[in-house]
Amino acid sequence: MTPDPGEPLESEGVLNPASGRDADGELYLLPRLVADGNVSRVGLARVVVEDGVPVGVEREGVVLAPDRDFERGRRNSGVEDPRTTFVPALGLHVMTYVAYGPLGPRTAVAVSSDLRSWQRLGPVSFEYDDELGVDLALFHNKDTVFFPEPVTGPDGVESLAVLHRPVWDLGEVRDGEGAHPPTGLEEKRPSIWIAFIPLAAVREDLGELARWRHNRFLAGPEFPFEELKIGAGPAPVRVPEGWLLLHHGVTGRLERGVDQQKHVNYAAGAMILDADEPWRVIRRTEEPLLSAETEEERSGIVPNVVFPTAIEQVGDAHWVFYGMADSKIGVAKLERVASSAT
Repeated sequence: MTPDPGEPLESEGVLNPASGRDADGELYLLPRLVADGNVSRVGLARVVVEDGVPVGVEREGVVLAPDRDFERGRRNSGVEDPRTTFVPALGLHVMTYVAYGPLGPRTAVAVSSDLRSWQRLGPVSFEYDDELGVDLALFHNKDTVFFPEPVTGPDGVESLAVLHRPVWDLGEVRDGEGAHPPTGLEEKRPSIWIAFIPLAAVREDLGELARWRHNRFLAGPEFPFEELKIGAGPAPVRVPEGWLLLHHGVTGRLERGVDQQKHVNYAAGAMILDADEPWRVIRRTEEPLLSAETEEERSGIVPNVVFPTAIEQVGDAHWVFYGMADSKIGVAKLERVASSAT
């Protein structure tokens, strides 16, 4: 998917799509559409498949726009980088997205039965844990996505699990404030965390999907392609070894106060989480599975970026949809290779 030159809402790119299937089994992307001024909306586009291969899209308009106060500030606005997970236990698509509001990026949640009409559940709140010693709601948070199936949480309760990525530096919220990581946290770079929500509570009140408990560190940067930070990609996929999680790793140089970074490199890796205890990492890739190599991936609004955000099965194959240089959307076939290594 490339920006439509005649569509003002796409003037600064189409990227980082969520995905899902409607009641008829049709496959859709929910791309981030970026208009002038870095104002993002979430669109809907049916995926065109030829001979088992996704080859294009047919646009069906906008399904989410920054029309709530928590999604816009005086000089910025946007609903960005949606991730959607169909949760059969609820019969709903659950979307997490970035609300670019008055204090910067915050995670929010919405739900839908048809991918077209979305009910906002509002910004996420975090259960306080005195052992961490911080209020997680204070921090910018992105790269959030739900698991598709309930799991048993660390407290023994059947729960929905969700991944997120807090950033401890409050300098962009309050100048000079600096970093405030949790007490005793060894890895202070932006890392993947996991939270849990009791399934019974959600069945009584969907609003509980936006109240995240038992937050804990899952995985941080470990290998050279993850030097600056890592973050979750698409919803985890159940595989024989556990849960397959694609993630991105970032190298280069980050500039404070800049929305569209120009001196970074994003690559995609993978890890396997334990099937029964998904807060445990069993294996992970030491080298990226996907790197910026093509012209579309190396040249754009933010060059040298591959950013996976959706996985869908078409026929017998799994396809990964990803942002290319914050400008376009690409697709790659995810193949399982017989090997003793991950």
